[in-house]
Amino acid sequence: MSALPAYRTPVREEWIDYNGHLSEAYYVLVFGFATDQVMERIGLGPVAREKAGASLYTVEAHVRYLQEVPRGADLEVTTTIAGRAAKKLHLAHEMRVGGELVATEEVLCLHVAGEPARATAFPAEVAARIAEIVTPTDVADGPAGADGPEGPAGSDGPEGPGGPDGSAPAWLGRAIRI
Repeated sequence: MSALPAYRTPVREEWIDYNGHLSEAYYVLVFGFATDQVMERIGLGPVAREKAGASLYTVEAHVRYLQEVPRGADLEVTTTIAGRAAKKLHLAHEMRVGGELVATEEVLCLHVAGEPARATAFPAEVAARIAEIVTPTDVADGPAGADGPEGPAGSDGPEGPGGPDGSAPAWLGRAIRI
């Protein structure tokens, strides 16, 4: 569904909580590593960030803990670019163990640059890489479990994916509106 490679990591012993499974903070840490991998893919890796003085800031996140993750599990996180705009990126992460969905996270990221840091449009080459990754299938299918009770998020406008009439898909933006 996505042109982005999956992020994979084993659960480390120090990530196990007093209940014997992955502690809630480490779900977010692993999702953060998956976001870092996306940043590298779109041209905002460490070298580019240092050179341009720009980065992505997560300004909103919504995590769903669906199942306990046991000690020693191998995690796989797939990421979909669920929405985009001139300065924004909406990512939908899905965490799986053995193919079974255990958690999801949606994040809204802003592209920032300068001192002090301010939201700014993606450079043309980064915007082009994002556009190459986003496919109509990604937008139409949406991330697992994203279809909630709140109704459509509204229009993405000309810069982002949307339904045939320009409106956002029904699943987009239950927690995050772009």
